[in-house]
Amino acid sequence: MIIAGGIGPGKASGQEGKLRAVATVLEKDGTKLAIVACDVLMMTRRTLDPVIADIERAAGIPAANILINCTHTHHAPSTMRVHDYDLDPVFTKRVQEAIIKAVQEAVRNLTDCRFQFALGSEYTVGQNSRQLLDDGMIYWIGPRTNLVRATGPFDPDLPVLAFRDAADKLRALLFNHSTHTIGTRQPGKRSPSFYGLAAQEIEVEHGGIVTFLEGASGSTHNLTLTGDECTRLIKTAALDTLSKATDRPVTRLAAMKRPLKYRVRQFDEAVEEEAVARYCRKYSPGYAEYTIKVFRTMRAELAPHRGEERETWVQVLRIGDVAIVGVPAEYFTQLGIDIKNRSPFRHTLVAELANDWIGYLPNLEGHKLGGYQVWTGHHSYAEPGTGERIADTAVEMLRDLAK
Repeated sequence: MIIAGGIGPGKASGQEGKLRAVATVLEKDGTKLAIVACDVLMMTRRTLDPVIADIERAAGIPAANILINCTHTHHAPSTMRVHDYDLDPVFTKRVQEAIIKAVQEAVRNLTDCRFQFALGSEYTVGQNSRQLLDDGMIYWIGPRTNLVRATGPFDPDLPVLAFRDAADKLRALLFNHSTHTIGTRQPGKRSPSFYGLAAQEIEVEHGGIVTFLEGASGSTHNLTLTGDECTRLIKTAALDTLSKATDRPVTRLAAMKRPLKYRVRQFDEAVEEEAVARYCRKYSPGYAEYTIKVFRTMRAELAPHRGEERETWVQVLRIGDVAIVGVPAEYFTQLGIDIKNRSPFRHTLVAELANDWIGYLPNLEGHKLGGYQVWTGHHSYAEPGTGERIADTAVEMLRDLAK
């Protein structure tokens, strides 16, 4: 199967860890919420809307109350069309079936629990990777010998949500962090990557179901550490935060999901061609012509759709005084921080790649600076300002949910 995450169709030999769909279902006063995470790069509404409808029918959980997040591992078979490859239909169907099965199992295993929360941090796994280079371009791949400065923030927040039964047994744990999920312990393997590996190790040692929710990491990557180092650091941070978690009252469970219309951007073919060619020929000469061709092909496929209106989802969930925001894209970290800073809730998590995937969503400053994340292609095609509109919509929904 084609491994997603690169410009071309990747391959893998063997596997470390498991590729999973895991679900946590919460119920209070007749309201149910389902939070699902899948170890895949990302999925679109075309794949996820039918799954959400099936869960609603089978488990009686309203579609607005179901959040499906992709962990963004770059080491799993492809579940969408991007760059120079398409989805693998056999694997994609397995993922759809696994999501439904995970929710059904969670519903069957409902038991009385108390809710605990703590906000931790991990500063070393990741950094803002959109570095300004001394020639004015924005770093993507290649040597890092001429970095000037980061062009945006890094979010170190690592919140932990834990649910313990009457015997104090850990039944479920969710944690959230904001770095691209790239890096394995064993190179060339299929893998849930370091976040998924950390989650699975915590399960073995502490029990329960452990879920990682990918934060707003469209502009943040790990540039220096090995996959093994990232796994150990994230695991340590999550467990340290868990040890500090305290009981929190859950007066209310609630959720909202709203459609949001956006447009495919207008673009100048000559300008786009020059941006890709200039960077690749300088910083990735061995693969330059192939990469240039891939981007040229993507733009040709998108050209007839310029200005086309499309629709996606924005979602908010409430667990007592903790809120989760689901955004449907590889969301720039600055935008995620903006949502958290404006939220009326004491604690707010942002889960990107939730319920849909509409490519990278940079902030307006990111669009001005350029770079891979804003080059037009299937990975980045929404018009500038879409990221800010999603942030505004999410904050408005959070305010409604807080009433």
